[in-house]
Amino acid sequence: MRTNWRLRAEHVREVSTTILRMQKALTQMNIQLANVISDISGVSGMAIIRAIVAGERDALKLSPLRDRRIRATPEQIAKSLEGNWRRDLLFALSQQLLNYDHFQKQIQLCDEQLRSHFQSLPAAQRSGQTAGAPAAAKLRIKKRKKPHGNAPRFDLAAELKRTLGVDLTRIDGIDVMTAQTVASEIGYDVSPWKTEAHFASRLGLCPDNRISGGTILARATRYVVNPLTNALRIAASTLLRSQIYLGAQYRRLRTRLGAPKAITAMAHRLARLIYRMLKFGEPYVDKGAEFYENKYAQLQIVHLKKKAAKLGLQLTPLP
Repeated sequence: MRTNWRLRAEHVREVSTTILRMQKALTQMNIQLANVISDISGVSGMAIIRAIVAGERDALKLSPLRDRRIRATPEQIAKSLEGNWRRDLLFALSQQLLNYDHFQKQIQLCDEQLRSHFQSLPAAQRSGQTAGAPAAAKLRIKKRKKPHGNAPRFDLAAELKRTLGVDLTRIDGIDVMTAQTVASEIGYDVSPWKTEAHFASRLGLCPDNRISGGTILARATRYVVNPLTNALRIAASTLLRSQIYLGAQYRRLRTRLGAPKAITAMAHRLARLIYRMLKFGEPYVDKGAEFYENKYAQLQIVHLKKKAAKLGLQLTPLP
């Protein structure tokens, strides 16, 4: 399965490159379609590009091809389509459109292969899912997003939950593609790693202090080439505006350590959570940003009391 996912990822990268090349050809023809349509690979953009390649040059006939959800008016779109229609650039655009369709077909074939593979896998049997698991009503409801762009067209989240035995996407920052990376890189068995610390160290998310003669010469993490490590770092960076426990923790670390170290620390935290869910089979329950802020405030009070005691002082709360 790992090979299939990596092959699919290569096709997705080729699609992104092809879209950039189509955008370049349009810009060279002085067609400013990207100014009125944010994503030219969407429904409206591709409909207009296909019509251009088919031979349509009238901007007033091209602009009505816009989707009704596009905010730009037909007049604005028509104005952006006033180009020079150079034959060499039109040929380049047609070639890139063929490439786009080819790689989309390859992605579809990969999805069919992956769906078939998931259906052949047995459902995970976890004894810890019922014993000690929180009631469903207490779990934070996480809104499911519809597949977009080059996301798999089958219900990947449901298949991952069935085969892994837990829903990793309940962890904020972990989307279905990150959960898929977990499944393809390590599977559902974390027994090769004795503890969550060993698991995080395998991913290169633990400190690797260089010590000589009792003196720390350098503090850094090991350089590890692992798709899961990269996925967890990206997931950690998305927590900046998240109004939950992990989001509050990341913002606190970011303020104190800076963005790079905070991302590594939160990726380490996410790795530990994933390990616990896969090992014990229990769902993740978010305690909320307010819980973290209150806990942090209590720790600060304890710290200040100890510091005051060393100075021979005593803290007195306000009435």
